[in-house]
Amino acid sequence: MPTLLSAPPFRHLHDREIFRLAIPTFVALVSEPLFLLTDSAIVGTLGTQALGGLGVASQVLMTLANLCIFLAYGTTSAVARQFGAGDTTSGIRSGVDGLWLAALIGAVVVLLGYPAAPWLVDLLGASDAVTPHALSYLRVSLLSTPALLVVMAGTGVLRGLQDATTPLVVAVGSNVANVLLALAFVLGLGWGIAGSAWATVLAQTAGAVVYVSIVARAARRNGVSLAPSRAGVTSSARAGAALFVRTVSLRIVLVLTTAVAARLGDAQIAAHQVAFQMWSLLVFAMDAIAIAGQAIIGRYLGSSDAGGARSATRRMVEWGVLVGLLFTAVVLLVRPWAPLPFTSDPQVHHAITLTLLVVAALQPLSGVVMVLDGILMGAGDQRYLAWASFWTLLAFLPMAALVLWVSSPGSPTALLYLWLAFGGWMVARGLTLGLRARGQQWVVLGATRP
Repeated sequence: MPTLLSAPPFRHLHDREIFRLAIPTFVALVSEPLFLLTDSAIVGTLGTQALGGLGVASQVLMTLANLCIFLAYGTTSAVARQFGAGDTTSGIRSGVDGLWLAALIGAVVVLLGYPAAPWLVDLLGASDAVTPHALSYLRVSLLSTPALLVVMAGTGVLRGLQDATTPLVVAVGSNVANVLLALAFVLGLGWGIAGSAWATVLAQTAGAVVYVSIVARAARRNGVSLAPSRAGVTSSARAGAALFVRTVSLRIVLVLTTAVAARLGDAQIAAHQVAFQMWSLLVFAMDAIAIAGQAIIGRYLGSSDAGGARSATRRMVEWGVLVGLLFTAVVLLVRPWAPLPFTSDPQVHHAITLTLLVVAALQPLSGVVMVLDGILMGAGDQRYLAWASFWTLLAFLPMAALVLWVSSPGSPTALLYLWLAFGGWMVARGLTLGLRARGQQWVVLGATRP
């Protein structure tokens, strides 16, 4: 069996399956922010207030989407295990139940979100001029939530079946349709910002119809009923609850980091925004490997191949480190010029270049953390991930408080201290995930995990 020392750096028995899933996933992940930028440009033709309304409403919608990402991750793990065990019928059954759970959650979000829309917009501090645009976009776009969540669950089904190409085609197709419809509705028909929202509703609905059709055809081939199974939906909800706790814990850390940066001064929050967006962009590639890991590890464990699971884990961790080292070099290379497109303020410029030293240093660790997170998800180790995320959140709280205590607002090094605390949180995540991956408890073989 190849080991870390014996395997050639760019030739390995697991590379083909990793790249087959990771590369289409990466392209799908990157396509969405690129098309969102295009949508922003279309709405920007309506004026500053409309663009501000899009920004406020989009934050609400993105938060909802991030909190429900467990629909994709949990479904991937369950379907991949059963696929690996040769029980495609049970895998499709899990997929159908995942789609029903997504539709139910989406309906609840619409029912609760519509009347709460004014409060959510106000919570984000929208001005009187921006609020009508934000409300218009949010209320229409909320109608796309059931479809969006069905798309997430459908993506999880196909990835669990080791198919990352179809989700790529659906993602790019939906995003292209969204842009074309937005051009027609906003610029052609003059529907204003509501036209952009209706374009999103139609594009997401079309994507959901594609996934439902694919899963329905697979269900008919395998003799699986399309009616929901109470036990299956409950099982999906249970797994999703643990991943929901994990996601909430991570989001709290990211929100707290921004809140601390805002209290360090205007220059610091401006620099933090740039540094954080660069860090977020770089983890897209890491996330592609992690998502591939969910499908690959679930399949190996489902087929009771513990050796294959561990060998694939080692290789994916190696790729996480290699990609992280590449990104470290990239960040250090662009660091002197990185602030130029964003600011002419020398204080902000200095804070960005200083903070990017930490961003660069964190890349290999980020690669390992992202990959191991995906691997443990693929193993169905959601309860551990929930507790680990909660405990690392608690570890971050005193570090964030210490930054506020020792830093003077406006200090040139204040943001550097904050990012060092953020790095401490990443180290804590690396330790909790790494220790788990070295042990045996996550290696549970078979089509289902008790």
